[in-house]
Amino acid sequence: LPIFSASTGVFMVRAEIYRQADRGLLKLDDSLVLKNAFTSIADSSIYQLDSTDDSETELYRHLGEQRTIRQLVYQMITVSSNFATNLLIDRVGASRIVATMHELGLDEVHVVRGVEDDKAFQKGMNNTVTAAGLMKLFIKMAGGKLVSRAASDSMIQILLDQHFNEIIPARLPAGVKVAHKTGWITGIHHDSGIVILPNGKKYVLVL
Repeated sequence: LPIFSASTGVFMVRAEIYRQADRGLLKLDDSLVLKNAFTSIADSSIYQLDSTDDSETELYRHLGEQRTIRQLVYQMITVSSNFATNLLIDRVGASRIVATMHELGLDEVHVVRGVEDDKAFQKGMNNTVTAAGLMKLFIKMAGGKLVSRAASDSMIQILLDQHFNEIIPARLPAGVKVAHKTGWITGIHHDSGIVILPNGKKYVLVL
């Protein structure tokens, strides 16, 4: 059953960034200008993000400055920055994200637009996932098959620094690590990731 992806959509964004880096189309240390202006896929109008609706607000105080793609990826994942997410989607292209997910056999996860594109939302043009789709994505990552072993390991390392740990990690014993990402919008709360046991064994959990 497809549901709103909320912030779990950043997995697909990040995978495309690493794929393009692997192919030499960008470098993680390339810089992007912090510009709060994004194009709606509904009618090509320009919209802005409101910092009060974002879980990360520091970037909004530095408009016009630059941050590296590496820094923005980290903030997109660990503190669920909508601003960083939209900047990165603009950089790699939503259509390329969709194409890459198809190439990976992950047709149940879709990123078609940036965050807070209200006009697109009203037209039903939304980022969606299924639990099975997220599970397949994490299995590829855990097995080192999401872009490459090095890219997969790097993605997992960032996920281990997740700041929002009220769901999966909160219910597991001390010593268990969770490389995960939460997502929430009104009426929906997600958490999904790789649970790493003290003996090194791993399993994927999607809620």
